[in-house]
Amino acid sequence: MYVGVDVGGTKVLAVGVEESGPGVKILGSVTVAMPGRDAPEAAIEEAMADAARRVAAGAEVRGVGISGAGLVDAEGERVRFAAHLPWRDTPVRSRMEDLLGLPVTLDNDANCAAYAELVAGAAQGVGSALLITVGTGIGGALIVGGRLYRGAHGTAGEFGHMQVVPDGLECECGLRGCWEQYCSGRALERVMRVAVGRHYDGPRVAALARAGDEVARRSIASIGTWLGVGAAGLVSAFDPELVIVGGGVSNDGDLLLAPARAALAESLQGTGHRVVPDLVPAAFGPEAGAVGAALIARDGR
Repeated sequence: MYVGVDVGGTKVLAVGVEESGPGVKILGSVTVAMPGRDAPEAAIEEAMADAARRVAAGAEVRGVGISGAGLVDAEGERVRFAAHLPWRDTPVRSRMEDLLGLPVTLDNDANCAAYAELVAGAAQGVGSALLITVGTGIGGALIVGGRLYRGAHGTAGEFGHMQVVPDGLECECGLRGCWEQYCSGRALERVMRVAVGRHYDGPRVAALARAGDEVARRSIASIGTWLGVGAAGLVSAFDPELVIVGGGVSNDGDLLLAPARAALAESLQGTGHRVVPDLVPAAFGPEAGAVGAALIARDGR
């Protein structure tokens, strides 16, 4: 198998993907809690290695792909900066190779998710697409000409840190008014806390919404509206065939995506006189980053 490890702000997810064959066959998955936002780099990397070892469970592993939340250099060697993790110009690929004793590839988490969707998911056969991952923060990736577009320095697609509110809410990246402060798992928790005066994590808000809680439903809808508004700006810039939404918050389904579709159509210049792309969930859901990392380890960057 090939193993993909997706590391985000709150958890590490590892999946095993069959080496060959039609489509993508997932052989198993393991989730490991993150050591904490203030944990040293070594503790986070050991958690990643632990997840990879556990999902392998004695199988023959050909290689490991790392899906990292942050700015990954063009060579796939270092995480230059991660808003939600302590990595700063960190040689993550070589460190993980030393820990695991296996060939390792490294790419941005949204790029990995987009690759999974391109190979066997919602973007299969699509020439151009935007992928937006809504989790702890927002990640993004571009598919142009049926291939991932990483930019001149490997850091394209950082949509979550576009400024949407001048001098707005402070972001973990050090800027203010970033899109992810209004459209993300953390934003959902904040909206709900303001509404009810107590803290609920994202999965609990989703459970309440599915049970019919109107405050929870409105909170998710507000995140969905911000998702559609931001997506409209990206569609204006890139005119893609398709917009794909992944990440943990995408599990909220049409509670999130219905208001996003409405806001996309309402916020896009020339609606009624242009093609508004479909906005669809990622086929691999929150596992897309880990699956894509395994496929990149298999196919190369």
